[in-house]
Amino acid sequence: MSKMPALYIGHGAPMLLDDPLWTAQLREISAAIEKPKAIVIVSAHWESEPITLSNPAANSPLVYDFSGFDRKFYEMTYNSPDATDISELVASMMPNSEPVYQSNRGLDHGAWVPLRVMYPEADIPVVQMSMPTSDPLKLIELGKRLQPLREQGVLVIGSGFMTHGLRYLRDWRVDANAPTWSSEFDSWAAEALARADIDALANYKELAPGMPYAHPTVEHFTPLFITLGAATNLEIAPKTLIDGYFMGLSKRSILVA
Repeated sequence: MSKMPALYIGHGAPMLLDDPLWTAQLREISAAIEKPKAIVIVSAHWESEPITLSNPAANSPLVYDFSGFDRKFYEMTYNSPDATDISELVASMMPNSEPVYQSNRGLDHGAWVPLRVMYPEADIPVVQMSMPTSDPLKLIELGKRLQPLREQGVLVIGSGFMTHGLRYLRDWRVDANAPTWSSEFDSWAAEALARADIDALANYKELAPGMPYAHPTVEHFTPLFITLGAATNLEIAPKTLIDGYFMGLSKRSILVA
């Protein structure tokens, strides 16, 4: 089996499951890469220190960590198979000085929403790993620890959203024009990624236009650094797979080799 890439994808709210363009784009991503043997995913919606892993049991109940949506989203399932092997492998790759905890928590919507589109058969073992810090450099180091998994057919995914200033949106239409703070941050990030400028990206709070409006809280941007850390060579620019906006928020998604 060839070496898997690592992805940073925008997952959005559950209603993105009803967006034909976004779902088609996610399906194109999964169709273009080899089917993984397992998936390790880090979501914006699980910040927990120390590192904690999701329930590895088959058919674990999902986490419906949202409110105010159509009832159908609370009835959706994603019955992935037993993930004990990949969960134990992830835990074994962490230093003894940094314990890894096992939880009974299921996949949250930052994981199951995109996976439901990309791998609808739910036949791939999935483990979700908590994001233990928002420090970009520490997250890059964590991604480096996961990098060897790619040699074993494991797909590493950071799941967030390139801009996420929900509280500052004024136009809630799907095709709304991007606010300046969103478009400027997205353009800056795209240019930094094209240069493989990890230092600039890591200093986004000081350097990126549109802050703090683009990310009043940073958890939707920081999974990017897990993905970058999992790259074979940080000096090679990632490939943009999806760009554009949803309700004015950037859904830019990338692949690193």
